[in-house]
Amino acid sequence: MIGDRWGVSDREIRRSYPCDGFVSAPALEAWRGVSVQAPAEAVWPWVAQVRLAPYSYDWIDNLGRRSPRELVELPEPCVGERFTAVGGHRVGRIVAVDPGRQLTGSIMGAFLSYVLVAQGHDATRLLFKIVMQTSRWVALGVSVGDLVMARRQLLNLKLLAERHRAEL
Repeated sequence: MIGDRWGVSDREIRRSYPCDGFVSAPALEAWRGVSVQAPAEAVWPWVAQVRLAPYSYDWIDNLGRRSPRELVELPEPCVGERFTAVGGHRVGRIVAVDPGRQLTGSIMGAFLSYVLVAQGHDATRLLFKIVMQTSRWVALGVSVGDLVMARRQLLNLKLLAERHRAEL
């Protein structure tokens, strides 16, 4: 499908993601990934902070409100709580979490997993997968749109985690 892969290897596509368990026959499967020059412990707080803001193109999906550029003291995410915020409104639900390793949420019928894979002591692969049961045409549109938005989100989280690591 157009737009279904960005920044991931064939091996990363073949791996199991927590979101896979929520959709038995997805019309949409899309993978994104980025290498972060910071340990998973420095990346995780930023991933967990998507509960506050989308971290992609704020002018589009956050109604112009800037996603926080500093870490906010948040408790660990819990299943059942809101997944993210868009334009100041809390949306979606967290459906699975393994603190420091993965965060999976559901929003608008899609299930999304952020997975952190340590690469030695000082680097992390931040992987993202989205699955959805929908029509083929909707899946195509979501795949292309998500490519743009998720790519920006992952690059922003990478930048913030690397910057935060440098400040420690």
